[in-house]
Amino acid sequence: MSIICGVPLLECVYCLACARWAWKRCLHTAGHDSETWGLATAEEFEPVPRLCRYILAVYEEDLRHPLFEPPGGYGINPDWLILRKTYENTQGHAPPYILYLDHDHADIVLAIRGLNLAKESDYQVLLDNKLGKKKVDGGYVHNGLLKAAGWVLEAECDILKELVEKHPNYTLTFAGHSLGSGVAAMLALVVVQHHDKLGNIDRRRIRCYAIAPARCMSLNLAVRYADVINSVVLQDDFLPRTATPLEDIFKSVFCLPCLLCMRCMRDTCIPEEKMLRDPRRLYAPGRLYHIVERKPFRLGRFPPVVRTAVPVDGRFEHIVLSCNATSDHAIIWIEREARRAMDLMLEKDRIMEIPAKQRMERQETLAREHSEEHKAALQRAVTLSVPHAYLPSRYGTFDEHEDGDNSHKSTGESSVGSSGKSKTKVSWNELIERLFEKDESGLMLLKESHRDA
Repeated sequence: MSIICGVPLLECVYCLACARWAWKRCLHTAGHDSETWGLATAEEFEPVPRLCRYILAVYEEDLRHPLFEPPGGYGINPDWLILRKTYENTQGHAPPYILYLDHDHADIVLAIRGLNLAKESDYQVLLDNKLGKKKVDGGYVHNGLLKAAGWVLEAECDILKELVEKHPNYTLTFAGHSLGSGVAAMLALVVVQHHDKLGNIDRRRIRCYAIAPARCMSLNLAVRYADVINSVVLQDDFLPRTATPLEDIFKSVFCLPCLLCMRCMRDTCIPEEKMLRDPRRLYAPGRLYHIVERKPFRLGRFPPVVRTAVPVDGRFEHIVLSCNATSDHAIIWIEREARRAMDLMLEKDRIMEIPAKQRMERQETLAREHSEEHKAALQRAVTLSVPHAYLPSRYGTFDEHEDGDNSHKSTGESSVGSSGKSKTKVSWNELIERLFEKDESGLMLLKESHRDA
């Protein structure tokens, strides 16, 4: 009898616990994702609004007579436009893009547009993937986006190589929005791995800005390439937070709010340790910039604040239950808020009246802080036992990780430092073994390693 009386009590406790969990989940806002991150500076955030306008320019048929020009224009000189590829040119292998030689900012920019809901080829690119289907450089990537990036690189390899060699002081920037952000991130990864295709371009000259990024690479790659790839997220944008496979994203878009809410609750039940240890799980790539412009229980938009970090855990893991989850994904809103944030940063700098010399010193300090933060993120990934995560070699010529596969023999390089000539990589154990066995090949390997060092 006492057991029967205790059953309703247990049910009440269970229901209260579920209600408390659901209430806390509904109170979770986008600001919580980046509340511990540092603030971005004007120097590092400067390319974002400019590149957003370049991406918007891809939608125009004639840049000399634009139809959808944002306030202030695209900032593009039509005479510096190298090429423009449409769906007819790409034949469905990749989204449309432009190649622009930006002399004002010493930059070679390849800008890729976002998803076109009316184009079947874009769906084919996005849906060409399954968990664990494609492995690159010791991690997993989205297969369809990688194939699209490979097609773009093959198509424009010669002209990119010519521009890179003709302008040795210019950076090479890949920028994209939504679907294009995934292609741009994959392009940066492939170019870093195969830098010889573009005349052995230095890794420090390669940049990528993924606007409203798709989750396209595993966590170890997302952290290792944070010195090259930057992702920009506006407030509640659903795409960087969609933890389900990318083929389910459209179900969330077209069936809001019911399915989005159910997936949000389901993903919240998955322990974060389990997420981190799944090597096939894809994430938003690189360093993250989060534009925060709304506060909980407040009406309207506030002056935007940009926070940045290279997080490992807590990396936009859960969808935010917000009526702005899809509108914050629009490139028009991202460009507008990024421009507002940039204007506020510049205004603050003008008030402080920072001299040019101090600005240069601040840029050097910023680069050093980013490098230290990147190394700390790599260390954090190793500490959390993220699959295939490892620290860069202290010696530069020997691999310190033995993961049982051939990922260390790939063309990818360590995540810190510039790309250079490929080097002979031999483990210490193998070298010592050969030397003690009086194998002449061991001496030859030692000489080669010493010469490369």
